[in-house]
Amino acid sequence: MTDTALNAGPGRVLIALYGLFALAAGARAGVQIATKFDEAPVAYILSAAAAAIYLVAMVGLIRGGPGGRRLALVCCSVELAGVLVVGTASLVARDAFPDETVWSGYGRGYGFVPLALPVLGLLWLRASSPSATSATSARS
Repeated sequence: MTDTALNAGPGRVLIALYGLFALAAGARAGVQIATKFDEAPVAYILSAAAAAIYLVAMVGLIRGGPGGRRLALVCCSVELAGVLVVGTASLVARDAFPDETVWSGYGRGYGFVPLALPVLGLLWLRASSPSATSATSARS
């Protein structure tokens, strides 16, 4: 497997999931911002930010190569940090989150996929990296 294989095999599934979540989170945030922004502005902005991160991560996976890999790595890392921080904050300080975000409760409203997705993305980036492939080839 080479560096350009980022968008092959399991990478295609990740690309589809990131696209789906960019659409779902973006649409939800758009409706919430347009109709009831004053009720929970932080929650709705966080959902919009999550949608943007999903979209950029998808672009990185599609693009492949060293630049796409770096882009996806940064997005997956920020996404994992976001879901852990927002997930914890939404449980500890419930009053600060009067409405759900994509990352609230570690993605509970989305079947915990927002928690699993960056982990799977990071694992895929590691497994498909040229150095991991070289190490596997050297052992064979």
